Amino acid sequence: MSPADSNELDAWLRLTSIAGLGNATLRNLLLEFGSPDGVLAARAGDLNRFVAGDIAAQIVAGGDAEAVRRAREWLAAPENHLIALGDAHYPQLLLQISDPPPLLYIKGRRELLNRPALAIVGSRNATAQGIANAEDFARALSDAGITIVSGLALGIDAAAHRGGLAGAASSIAVIGTGIDVVYPARNRDLAHQLAAQGALVSEFALGTPAIASNFPRRNRVISGMSRGCLVVEAALQSGSQITARLANEQGREVFALPGSIHSPLAKGCHALIKQGAKLVESANDILEELNLAAVAPIVHATPELDANAARLLDLLGYAPSGLDTLCALSGWGTHTVSALLLTLELHGLIENLPGGQYQRVR
Repeated sequence: MSPADSNELDAWLRLTSIAGLGNATLRNLLLEFGSPDGVLAARAGDLNRFVAGDIAAQIVAGGDAEAVRRAREWLAAPENHLIALGDAHYPQLLLQISDPPPLLYIKGRRELLNRPALAIVGSRNATAQGIANAEDFARALSDAGITIVSGLALGIDAAAHRGGLAGAASSIAVIGTGIDVVYPARNRDLAHQLAAQGALVSEFALGTPAIASNFPRRNRVISGMSRGCLVVEAALQSGSQITARLANEQGREVFALPGSIHSPLAKGCHALIKQGAKLVESANDILEELNLAAVAPIVHATPELDANAARLLDLLGYAPSGLDTLCALSGWGTHTVSALLLTLELHGLIENLPGGQYQRVR
């Protein structure tokens, strides 16, 4: 919220610092007492109609003054923002969901919050093909004016952020920790790049560590800020499935990228498609569904290969294959095929999967 010296902002900070005061209860209090200041000025007896005695006592006491001080200190830094319900900068799409966060911590480009956006999510243990797909789709969509929203996790999330940042419309990371905590630590450089060129968003108080229960809550914001959600590689039981379900419940479009019937990371996407998600093969499939302009496809140059390596790549096709299968198809011995597979892997054209399987990356 702006300006930084607003008394109303202090009231929001005090209310959101109270342990045990959930979003739904806070909204009920706001409806009853009219404003954050009105809630804080209410008598304990009146508050007890909505909250337990210990929470009413915390409200009467004014919340956690130290948490307010820390937030004010954080807010003084350039490109740090606090945005409450009702603020003009609050993401308008997020207001449409059943449980919008009362207060958002933003680090970076606040103006991105109300640009057209698409969520891209998927497996943390993604294949090289999945990572390439996520990055390519994100880059193409970003160049078409779609800001990419994801959750800063390893794998597909990180690839989506990289692609979004490389395009024109940038990327937003919605995180499940305090805005001053980077999780996972391996994505620290990416988080810094997002803060500088895109935005980081959190509904959690400063210093909040990585707590498992906060990540499903984070997912509703990822989908809630977006016009649709694209799932790239997901197991049947995964956080990506949760985000897709939330997107569907919020009335958002759900898209899924198909994969090999042999890949466990394609099963989640295939299940979504069976349930009504839209199968997509290119960024233009998404843009068409969202009634936005098409973009030129991304063309990747293929390294020059000798005749044997090129033949083996053709024999590999687009489904995972093992060494014995490739030897049988090519008629070559194990040593020859192994050497050619290494050449193709070094060129970034194939990926060595668990279980001795190989798969094309592009």
